[in-house]
Amino acid sequence: MIEKLPTPEELRLMKASEYRVLCQEIREFIIDKVSKKGGHLASNLGTVELTVALFSVFDFPKDKVIWDVGHQSYTEKILSGRMDRFDTLRDFNGLSGFPKRRESEYDSFDTGHSSTSISAGLGYVAARDLCHDDYHVISVIGDGSMTGGMAYEALNNAASLKSNFIIILNDNNMSISENAGGMHHYLMNMRAGKRYNRAKSSVKKTLNHIPGVGTGLVNFISNTKDSMKEMVLPDGMVFENLGITYLGPVDGHNVPEMKKIFARAKELDRAVLIHVKTVKGKGYAPAEKKPGLWHGVGPFDPKSGKMLTASGKPDYSAVFGKAAADAARKNSRIVAITAAMGDSTGLSVFEKEFPDRFFDVGIAEQHAVTFAAGLGAAGMHPFAAIYSSFLQRAYDQIVHDVCIQDLPVTFCIDRAGIVGRDGETHQGVFDISFLSSFPGMTVMAPRDGEELSKMVAFAASFEHPAAIRYPRGEVPEFSFESDSPIEYGKAELIEKGKETLILSVGNMLPLALQVRRALQEKGHDACVVNMRFVKPWDKELVKKLSEDCRLIVTMEDGILAGGFGSAVSAFFSASGNQIPVYPVGIPDRFVPQGNVPELFEYLGISAGKITEEILGRLS
Repeated sequence: MIEKLPTPEELRLMKASEYRVLCQEIREFIIDKVSKKGGHLASNLGTVELTVALFSVFDFPKDKVIWDVGHQSYTEKILSGRMDRFDTLRDFNGLSGFPKRRESEYDSFDTGHSSTSISAGLGYVAARDLCHDDYHVISVIGDGSMTGGMAYEALNNAASLKSNFIIILNDNNMSISENAGGMHHYLMNMRAGKRYNRAKSSVKKTLNHIPGVGTGLVNFISNTKDSMKEMVLPDGMVFENLGITYLGPVDGHNVPEMKKIFARAKELDRAVLIHVKTVKGKGYAPAEKKPGLWHGVGPFDPKSGKMLTASGKPDYSAVFGKAAADAARKNSRIVAITAAMGDSTGLSVFEKEFPDRFFDVGIAEQHAVTFAAGLGAAGMHPFAAIYSSFLQRAYDQIVHDVCIQDLPVTFCIDRAGIVGRDGETHQGVFDISFLSSFPGMTVMAPRDGEELSKMVAFAASFEHPAAIRYPRGEVPEFSFESDSPIEYGKAELIEKGKETLILSVGNMLPLALQVRRALQEKGHDACVVNMRFVKPWDKELVKKLSEDCRLIVTMEDGILAGGFGSAVSAFFSASGNQIPVYPVGIPDRFVPQGNVPELFEYLGISAGKITEEILGRLS
């Protein structure tokens, strides 16, 4: 069936057995394609039937569907005419792993972070009503994303609607790590106890058997404010009490059942939430067993489930997790916080050894930061481990709740710099710029795994706001003669030289050394410094080394505007020193998807291009 996908009209008329065949073929297609180059697997396997049901009921792209986060939209891409491009999935200039408006008219809203779909959907609803259009708007949000406060701000807004808006709660009991918090337990109770649905069915069946009046009575009850839910659940339910009509739960792997409830939801003139129960990783045993592990994967053998790219070498996240646990053994004030990323940030080791000092707050970065501030104000020393692009969501909390109060919160910023194939929403290129602008904030960047461990140990005894940023992936294998200890605000001289002074930030050091070698081959010399501290940076050492240089080169994997290079340029300009500064970093643009070396080349951050530019400026 997948070789000649059914039209929307054919989809609507298919039998239950045909839906099962189509969904199985789509599932096999996704497994095959993701196994070759990686991608988001478990989340997409869980939403195959849900997507087929949506396409069977709604008129896309006239109707609008907004996927929260968006990493579960592969089936939509298949059904909307992009199946032939799946070999380019997550490649540079290829098919995105997330919804992208520029990619297809079926993609109504660019997404990549969680808890935004209801707000965006409400915007569409308001525009539709103002323009007197007649399309439907559907926001699909996972139970993991429902831990984010923005979702409740939007639900509060949606309660006042007088026109149709459909919210689908895709409840798979998972975000990336296992869900935590009150909403998780609330939904668990709803799933475990089917009292409401059994009671509703029983009441409806009994009333329908009353001759003459039964059917009318059922319709009357269903459309009154005091509905059957209130009859059998006098305390009400959270969504109903918010003013959102609740339908479900419904089996998210039963297409005919979902079609019926979707059709009913289309007829309502208010906001309605449909509770759909799915299994993350559905249809692929390894992903069903360990959905967190199979959330985002590299290439793998689909038959054995064996990952093909695992080298066994430690990555930065694992190094951080071990260093955090080491620090916690020595200091009982150390606690760890994650926003639904315990495994991904390497904190599973910490959680296992110090369960009472480990806090997973769900996908709620704003709350995570202010929660950390509260811990810090009460005498603890929190390590808040958050991805760089996700930390952007807590900008105000860092300023208002941590920095102004000068609290000992250490931000352990995973996935800093160019991340790769997840594209614009996930590249961690802004943290240097925005963190460096905060008074009282210290920003560090390690050259390798060993230095990351040392910075974690340093931060454990540093009683002020601090951030340690480190990239995704394996730690590099280097050996240096210099092995100076971490001292506040002090850099590390790696290679002596004259003429060109290269100031390297974090993992840019290998590239800086490549440039130095290339310059030497051209008869030029260069001095290389591992800055360690982006703020405050070692002005004393840099000023001293610059006395023998004609050009200063700064190298960072962050946005140039407001970054480290800007700070160095401003310093030398203000000091009256006329030595030119050549900043290397991310230009004023969003970084697309692609593999990391490819993206560095695209951005002009390569040994060849940098060397050529330096030689041109020296001539």
